[in-house]
Amino acid sequence: MASGAEIFKLKYGHRGQNQPVMEIDSGKCFITSQNHGYSVVEKTISADWKAWFINLNDGTNEGIRHKNLPFFCVQFHPEANPGPTDTEWFFDYYFEKVRQWLKI
Repeated sequence: MASGAEIFKLKYGHRGQNQPVMEIDSGKCFITSQNHGYSVVEKTISADWKAWFINLNDGTNEGIRHKNLPFFCVQFHPEANPGPTDTEWFFDYYFEKVRQWLKI
């Protein structure tokens, strides 16, 4: 929304500890914990951003990241404890981006 993207209300919200998502670039799938009722309208994402994750149940967007800057977001809960730990790597990714940014 901050960069002009629109959102829409999901017919059925994503709720629970068993929501499958896929990282688009790698094709890797993860089981995530979620609790949200809206999603980004993917076609309204500006050219500086790219879709990062999709929900495998309904194909909606679950995350975006900036193409050049260390900005990103996800709809699921990467902390997920108790629950699935498939996305614990997300914190390593975050801290690596922070380290890279501080070196600039």
